[in-house]
Amino acid sequence: MNPGKDTAETANFLEKLVRDDIAQGEYHRPVATRFPPEPNGYLHIGSAYAIHVNHSIASKYNGAFHLRFDDTNPLKEDVKYVEAILEDIAWLGYEPPVYFGSDYSEKIYECAVKLIRKGKAYVCELTPEEIALYRGTLTEPGTDSPFRNRPVEESLLLFERMRKGEFPTASKVLRAKIDMSSPNLNLRDPVLYRIVHAEHYRTGNEWCIYPMYDFAHPIQDWIEGITHSFCSAEFKDHRPLYEWVLHELEASEPPKPSAVLKESENCWEALLHPHSLVKMKRAVLEPALKDASANETYQFVRHGYFCLDTKYMTEDRRVFNRIVSLKDSWKRER
Repeated sequence: MNPGKDTAETANFLEKLVRDDIAQGEYHRPVATRFPPEPNGYLHIGSAYAIHVNHSIASKYNGAFHLRFDDTNPLKEDVKYVEAILEDIAWLGYEPPVYFGSDYSEKIYECAVKLIRKGKAYVCELTPEEIALYRGTLTEPGTDSPFRNRPVEESLLLFERMRKGEFPTASKVLRAKIDMSSPNLNLRDPVLYRIVHAEHYRTGNEWCIYPMYDFAHPIQDWIEGITHSFCSAEFKDHRPLYEWVLHELEASEPPKPSAVLKESENCWEALLHPHSLVKMKRAVLEPALKDASANETYQFVRHGYFCLDTKYMTEDRRVFNRIVSLKDSWKRER
């Protein structure tokens, strides 16, 4: 298709950003978007929206859409969430290539070393409570860590020893050296790496230091050739750090995090059908439904169309969710 056929009047603001980048030759590679969930929980309605938006834009401009698990926190992540997310995305009708942030561990570590060598990162020995205290407030600037001017070679050695597991959990962190007086608290020497002695669901005990999300995320996007890193409004204040990381790493044609998915002023709970959570616990079903498939829909007489809920079903109990009613007389008050 020819993206130029779209007009500013019909294209939404995200598509306009992508279309303008294409027209201006911002990238020498195809458009690429991603959905980067952390495998520490199940997807929700907002996840479905983000998946659809990212996939639709990539598809419209003949680009690529990636599913990447941002799995850099061994304390909260589990393979069961990976499997559930894969199942849900397949149910939505998408089959994106799958990537794992943990596969980039060595590259992310090398990026951290580069920042130390440039004098843009240092090993800090303040406790988590002290770091929070030194950070300051929205109305007061932060205070420099006593380790902020630690010699580069000393930080390099300590960071290497952190990787080797020579220090206990939370005893040391690697911090970016940015601006402790910045009005954006995310730029007040944020933590880039922390020590966590815990088994990772994919890499086992290979690593005992893990990058923070705000550090790993832009690097993962860059590695995969992502062009547009769309995020929701709550991450708006994190964008400057995303850009700082890629700038200091001298990334060529870095991804753009400038587009923010706008939040609706409507509360989703106000739009929810009041009977949507009604449970019928003693329903009698046809015996054939014992072999129901999660990928099929079933019509229940006078009730609507249902699908199998594989998360809550058991061997001797089937759970079905109504997805379309035959007739809905309920009207939301306006």
